[in-house]
Amino acid sequence: MYKKLVRDKIPEIILSKGETPITRVLEDKEYKEELEKKLHEEYLEALEASGESRIEELADMLEVIEALANVENKALEDVMNVKKIKKEKRGGFKDKIYLEGVE
Repeated sequence: MYKKLVRDKIPEIILSKGETPITRVLEDKEYKEELEKKLHEEYLEALEASGESRIEELADMLEVIEALANVENKALEDVMNVKKIKKEKRGGFKDKIYLEGVE
């Protein structure tokens, strides 16, 4: 038993292997919860990966982030616009600054 949210074409892929997927369509609330679980799963996988594997895991995270944005009636572009605004106001992480404390 898998019991998890999967990409849209996974049932097709399973069928092409001669197996039968058992699926259902989630209600909105459960869909959001499952996306949140999926984001956490992809995050953990990204932490464990390196090189090209890490890039693939980060791409998976973006796919989930896009779906979560859609749940909020927004697009990935909206998320990227907010990211840009925050970067302009507060900077990014390019300079590797580590704050030890404040006196």
